[in-house]
Amino acid sequence: MKNVLLGTVAFLAVAAVGGYVLVLKPGASSAPQPAPTPATEPAPAAAAPAAPAADATAAAGPALIFDLGGKFDKSFNEAAFNGAQKWAAETGATFKELEMQSEAQREQALRRFAEAGANPIAMTGFAFGDVLNTVAPDYPNTKFVIVDAVVDQPNVRSVVFQEEQGSYLVGMMAAMASKTGTVGFVGGMDIPLIRKFECGYAQGAKAAKPEIKVVYNMTGTTPAAWNDPVKGSELTKAQIAQGADVVFAAAGSTGLGILQTAADENIFGIGVDSNQNFLHPGKVLTSMIKRVDVTIYDAFKEGAAMQTGTVVAGLKDEGIGYALDEHNAKLVTPEMKAAVDAAAEKIKSGEIKVHDYMTDNTCPVN
Repeated sequence: MKNVLLGTVAFLAVAAVGGYVLVLKPGASSAPQPAPTPATEPAPAAAAPAAPAADATAAAGPALIFDLGGKFDKSFNEAAFNGAQKWAAETGATFKELEMQSEAQREQALRRFAEAGANPIAMTGFAFGDVLNTVAPDYPNTKFVIVDAVVDQPNVRSVVFQEEQGSYLVGMMAAMASKTGTVGFVGGMDIPLIRKFECGYAQGAKAAKPEIKVVYNMTGTTPAAWNDPVKGSELTKAQIAQGADVVFAAAGSTGLGILQTAADENIFGIGVDSNQNFLHPGKVLTSMIKRVDVTIYDAFKEGAAMQTGTVVAGLKDEGIGYALDEHNAKLVTPEMKAAVDAAAEKIKSGEIKVHDYMTDNTCPVN
């Protein structure tokens, strides 16, 4: 076992990670996701790149592919973009990028960037797992980075996070801030990863107040669930009707509707992945931070020499945390902060063990 220092965050590199998101070995396919729709154009042969030489030169350097939900979702995808932007600002270099519009683009985008010489190629989201497992062996000299999935290929860096730990902390904070005794959670696509957020949140809430009620909903069962703020708003209103006065959104762009409705209805929202406190100052209790920005920044900084393997990021490495700034400082009491910080230290030491939903697809407190 060895520690890999990724920018300002230390991560633990391991040979394999049981129970995380999705683990794909050569020739394997993940059960939850359908096989990617074939590209509308055949993949070009290695001897005859699809792009002209001028385009290949322009594409040399890193590339970033955003999952469905958009680059400016103010959450997961935007965190990745911010990391790439930081690298570009520091180096004066440029990177190629693509915002996914459909499932059919996944394999096509990976192959086109690889053929054009981009290296490394980063992508956000577990849904790239199957495709990358197929594509990576065809480009052994290209490095790939995937967030939220484990792809067992020698030229892939897989980065997964211990989201249950950060969700536990914001769950504690939600319960301590609640006046009604009911808190809510709205997820995006109903997949084990998002249930992992919810389960951590519920564990933290009940640790702070055993009698607390936690209500939760998922937006949908397809990737469209990441980009449906109207549905997110409707689900938030339904939870408010059940008494929820704090709602945690883990839903990509859908979360923008959740946080907006929480602010409009004069309850607290909780953001995710990026610091979303600024969206509604005084109405976002906190945000569960997931350092996707550091993941992309470090991959781009390392470039073609990037170390591959599996990387796990949690509280201990500062890969996960919660946001406290001028926008929510008055909402988080000293007592709340002390309790949450104490719990964080106990999680780091192993004294508190937060159950990871993805180890057995169960949640002990639901």
